[in-house]
Amino acid sequence: MFALLSASQKKELAQFVRDYEAGNIPADVPCTTLLRGQYFIPPQADQPLTEIREGDLYFCLEQRLVTVRGQVIPLTVKEFDIFSLLIQHPGRVYSYEVILDLVWQEDYNYYSRKAVNNHISNLRRKIKVAPDVPDYVKSVYGIGYKFEI
Repeated sequence: MFALLSASQKKELAQFVRDYEAGNIPADVPCTTLLRGQYFIPPQADQPLTEIREGDLYFCLEQRLVTVRGQVIPLTVKEFDIFSLLIQHPGRVYSYEVILDLVWQEDYNYYSRKAVNNHISNLRRKIKVAPDVPDYVKSVYGIGYKFEI
């Protein structure tokens, strides 16, 4: 039997393998379950979760989980990594260059800046599950982005 993977599934599998090889995923985890296109590792009993709650927004770093009003928000790897960077340092402005360096780990160029803009746009659209949900990711004109309520 052959399993054909979509491009996004291939990227997710590659990211999982990189995380596993880097030691970011414990080898003794009994099972790995897929949760809406992102892998979920059951938390270890002795390790607290990095959780952030802001109103209807819930974020968990270790589970790579974002929910708004109880609705799971399916984010791509890059969208989650950008959101993770911003939400863990509320109010701090991250320039395009810093986001590229920390999330993509690439040198800055014009097309990379457009990639950041596109990912932020998709992230905002996904998180805005209702008109009254706050815009959590704010633009700082000409500089970059920040997380703010």
